[in-house]
Amino acid sequence: MGLLFRFLSCLPLSVLHNLGALAGWLAYGLSPTYRRHLRENTAQAGLEAARAAAVAEAGKTLFELPRLWLRPQDEVVGRVVKASGWELVEAAWREGRGILFLTPHLGCFEITAQYYAAHRPITVLYRRPKQAWLGPIIESGRGAKLKLAPADVSGVKKLLRALKNGEAVGMLPDQAPGAGEGVWAPFFGRPAYTMTLAARLAQTGATVILAYAERLHYGAGYHLKLFAPAGPIATPADVNREIERLVRMCPEQYLWGYNRYKGTPPAVGGAES
Repeated sequence: MGLLFRFLSCLPLSVLHNLGALAGWLAYGLSPTYRRHLRENTAQAGLEAARAAAVAEAGKTLFELPRLWLRPQDEVVGRVVKASGWELVEAAWREGRGILFLTPHLGCFEITAQYYAAHRPITVLYRRPKQAWLGPIIESGRGAKLKLAPADVSGVKKLLRALKNGEAVGMLPDQAPGAGEGVWAPFFGRPAYTMTLAARLAQTGATVILAYAERLHYGAGYHLKLFAPAGPIATPADVNREIERLVRMCPEQYLWGYNRYKGTPPAVGGAES
């Protein structure tokens, strides 16, 4: 598999995206579970119109990874052809404040932290892949200024230390947390087990920036988009509200097949915030 990854990393991004679109439709056709999740999740959000495009975009998300992890960093970062909202980052730098990037499974979420790391250090929350062979590829492909924090107590300490030092940290706030690490909060009108860490870090005084990189057509690169929160972020429900806002901007590039509604919410009392 490692050799295949290296081969794919040499292909043009446009070719990888075409292969990914095909793979996305194959996965949709061959996996009843994946198909069910994608249909149910888009229907829950009232975004069924984005379903067909989302099938292809999910495949592109997978097939672009070899280039993002195995090509030189300057080449990878150079695929970001536009960065809107970068003034939010520069304002945080001037104030000497740490930055908390919240980047959902939307667009090319791998490239957002790499783009920032080309400017200044960033520490990202990281879960080791189940496939052991992928670990070294991921870790070596993210560059010296992109530091990894394991998804455990030691990793949380690393994130807090980075923020205290005025550095940036990043995470996927819509990733389903482990048991005991989250609460039930509404996500597109349905209770979803949601991490508490993002809201906790938002209360440290760091500048919170929502980010995603829109995948452009025909392998033309990516448009990095940065936003300030629309309201205060004090609870996991606030975090989910912000994720919903970003997803509605580009619904066809959200990973709708991800099982965001794992587990069973409390039978009494409904969702927690």
